[in-house]
Amino acid sequence: MKKLSLSVIAGLVGLALLSCSTSSDYSAEVESVAFDMHAPLQVPALSSFAQTAPRALQGQYRPAQWHDLPGWSEDNGEHLWITLINNCRGLMRPVSGSLTIPARATPQDWQPFCRDVAEFSREHGETPELGAMKFFLEQHLQPWALVGRGMATGYYEPIVHGSKSRGGQNQWPMYAVPKDLLTIDLAGVYPELAGKRVRGKVEGNKVVPYDSRAQIAARADKPPVIAWLNDPVEAFFLQVQGSGRVQLDNGRSIRLAYADHNGRPYTSIGRWLADQGELPLAQTSMQNIKAWAQQNPHRVDEMLNVNEAMVFFREEAIQDSIAGPKGAYGIPLVAQRTVAVDPDYVPLGSPLYLATTYPASNAPLEKVVFAQDTGSAIKGAARVDFFWGSGDAAGEQAGRMKQDTQVWVLWPVGMGEPNAR
Repeated sequence: MKKLSLSVIAGLVGLALLSCSTSSDYSAEVESVAFDMHAPLQVPALSSFAQTAPRALQGQYRPAQWHDLPGWSEDNGEHLWITLINNCRGLMRPVSGSLTIPARATPQDWQPFCRDVAEFSREHGETPELGAMKFFLEQHLQPWALVGRGMATGYYEPIVHGSKSRGGQNQWPMYAVPKDLLTIDLAGVYPELAGKRVRGKVEGNKVVPYDSRAQIAARADKPPVIAWLNDPVEAFFLQVQGSGRVQLDNGRSIRLAYADHNGRPYTSIGRWLADQGELPLAQTSMQNIKAWAQQNPHRVDEMLNVNEAMVFFREEAIQDSIAGPKGAYGIPLVAQRTVAVDPDYVPLGSPLYLATTYPASNAPLEKVVFAQDTGSAIKGAARVDFFWGSGDAAGEQAGRMKQDTQVWVLWPVGMGEPNAR
């Protein structure tokens, strides 16, 4: 990244405050490295963790017991232990103390627990007997009820079709991060803006907001293209989701993972269609928007450009059938075992017990999950976004989910109530 003088950065700060284009996304910092979910868990010595200042959490917690958790005896444990092992990999990473990333569970509290997880795994493997696994969790973790009822929604990883080269129906580019995109951490100039960043680019001796979607499309020097998709609406919704799998025309699949964005505000194309009188707002599903686009091909660009925001991606190989995209915690999500949370209330890396219901149903959905992601719409104490997995079936479940929920944070016995760094 180009280094800017303090005066240039200050100018960008002023510009950003005028345009209100700020972000605290952590996803852009997730490293694009191979992640082996099945490698032996390595737990560093407790003395290796640097002391960093505690982060204040807004949640209120009340101690509970495992028998208070509805449906715990019915949790079948599928993928629970492998998700726990990999959650420990995240917990055992160093904490920088930076306020620009979401609050994380305090690693010192978790080091003894993860050490015991590693030892248990050496004896029992990735799929231990259900009773032994549940006994281990009950002996090592204390449930803390998160005060207040919340809401559970769902999200998923779409599977789309495309090609590495442009041609035929594959006309919709998915861009990598442009070389001229600047991301500025405002805390370097104004500490009171810790956690806020702005995106821009240099024009002459000025820093200006980065290009909108329409401006990027009109540029002669467009960003590098990772893949060309065959449907504009699916390409748009992949950007909204932030990651997805692309089934290439050569039979291979790749993952497009969130890398960065242009800093422009998001605008709903569904609401635009409703405001234009093209579709009732209640009927602006992806399927109906796709049908409208097919009937109005001359207006597709007009519709898409209403949303100035543009997400940039990086390519990742798909190496493990259960490994989803990396969430904000930098750990591959596991379908129906991971959730997005508000880290002001629940620090990332926390195991949770979730008591909710299946989408559009009263059937109980009660199980251990892990806080490994965040989302701009996920705000509040017991607010969770449940990761359903990949593909159309997962998307159908995610799209219908809006359920009441209760949440318990599971914290190591003897370490007090949940806390963060």
